Amino acid sequence: MYYRRKILLSLLEVFDGKLDKIALQKLLFLISVQQEKNSYYFVPYKLGCFSFQANSDLGTLKKYKQVSETETEWEKTDVKDYFPELKSIDKIAINHVKKHFGSLTRDELIKLTYIKYPYYSIKSTIASQVLNEDDLINVNKQNPLSSKTILFTIGYEGISLEQYLNKLIINDVKVLCDVRKNPLSMKYGFSKTQLSKACTGVGIDYVHIPELGIQSDKRQQLNSQADYDKLFAYYRAGVLKDETEKQKEILILLQEKKRVALTCFEANIYQCHRKHLAQSIANMEGFNHELKHI
Repeated sequence: MYYRRKILLSLLEVFDGKLDKIALQKLLFLISVQQEKNSYYFVPYKLGCFSFQANSDLGTLKKYKQVSETETEWEKTDVKDYFPELKSIDKIAINHVKKHFGSLTRDELIKLTYIKYPYYSIKSTIASQVLNEDDLINVNKQNPLSSKTILFTIGYEGISLEQYLNKLIINDVKVLCDVRKNPLSMKYGFSKTQLSKACTGVGIDYVHIPELGIQSDKRQQLNSQADYDKLFAYYRAGVLKDETEKQKEILILLQEKKRVALTCFEANIYQCHRKHLAQSIANMEGFNHELKHI
């Protein structure tokens, strides 16, 4: 079992085996902020801090009959005690949360996290119902709004879905253009349906443009930068030359939405075709904007 799932089960254990779904997310967040290496990462969502990964893990635990759910609650059904298997630092974090926040209601936990960690409430649909005027002003200050037109590129290699989404949010990206030929991933959250749904949840439009990707059979045997450079020479001479209309679509989208990001897998921009796609768009007539790799 993944260690992070033992964190979830242990959290349920110390709360007598049952927690409100929203309260669980808030308590798990309060545990995560104490960890040197996060078990889970969070994004600002409709009701504040939310972990897609934790929600998915709970679904998996339900599949294996280790938890059950109602419309509002998660309940631990696995009889095994996982708390003794945790690292000392995580036991301390869970006990701290239980001691200091265990008596709070769901609504009190929402308000606490909104006030103490205002960034995570910038997408909340209920902030005005929960916070006073001064607290709302503080939340609005965390909202990274920008009117400057920028074409971004971003890779998801080595980071969680939540870390990835936070990069987009912090840079006020309005549209994510997925330029993978085949938008499938073994990494949680990055297949087309999952990524599109997650983007919608945080207020970012998702567009898939497979025509600007590279076929998987062309991506074999990439063992050195020279191999990548050879692949990208083919990409520039073939795909980019043939698919000018799709590049124009992105340029028009950029001019309309102002903050657009091109995405693919690789963290290293020099080993990803999005660098060459972005540069090709930047060289088109009418592009006089910033290009930024994040």
